[in-house]
Amino acid sequence: MIEERPIRYDATTIALHWATALSVIALWIIGQTADMLPHKIADGFVWPAHVVWGFALVAIVAWRVLWRMGGGAGLPAAEPAFLHAIAKASHYLLYALLAAVLLLGVVNAFVRGYDLFGLFSLPQIGDKAWRRPITHWHELAANALLIVALLHAAAA
Repeated sequence: MIEERPIRYDATTIALHWATALSVIALWIIGQTADMLPHKIADGFVWPAHVVWGFALVAIVAWRVLWRMGGGAGLPAAEPAFLHAIAKASHYLLYALLAAVLLLGVVNAFVRGYDLFGLFSLPQIGDKAWRRPITHWHELAANALLIVALLHAAAA
């Protein structure tokens, strides 16, 4: 008798998934708590770490999307078909929210012109008046992403 092995995602897909998930959670926590710290610590270390980690997450997500497009192992469609449709829709929503958070974060970093640990400074691009509204939209998108990700985890 042939033993059936469960179909699983490949190791790269799993690693990229968890690198994304843990980064999103850590960056959200930093974003929610950094302003509670003394100004010198927040601006000198915590916010620059948030920005650098955010840029690293852009690279992770780009790698993840390219990997999936290139044939990273996926799972078969769920039965019944409506579950498969819900799973697909939720994954698209997660990717859309993740893209929005990352895009708004990158724009925010350049509108602010962050000094990164005194080693490198991002150029300040755009109107400084955009800082508050972009930060607001970045926070809203991050909160929505976290809620959808928690629902995704609960469904798994």
